[in-house]
Amino acid sequence: MKKEGHPPYQEILFVDSSTGFRFVCGSTLRPKDKEVFEGKEYPVYRVPVSSASHPFFTGSTSFIDSEGRVDKFVKRYAKKAEQHKEEKEEAEEASKKASTKKIKKKSS
Repeated sequence: MKKEGHPPYQEILFVDSSTGFRFVCGSTLRPKDKEVFEGKEYPVYRVPVSSASHPFFTGSTSFIDSEGRVDKFVKRYAKKAEQHKEEKEEAEEASKKASTKKIKKKSS
């Protein structure tokens, strides 16, 4: 079996960014930040939602969103909106060129 076939498995400290809840779990993630937890140093990975803050597990009816739903939407669809805008501008330019060619042919 190849030695580098699988990523290294290690214990990682997961920190819920909305509540501050911390727990250690094994993972193949390779975060660069490190923190001391219960006397031992762990690599740290920050998560926006965990079982300590999700309404299904807490039983609360409201959801605390640390990043903001609008910000998430903008991040997710910003690239698609730019592409759509560029395609629309190109189509408008092409239609203007086509209409000017028709006008020139009619006047000749």
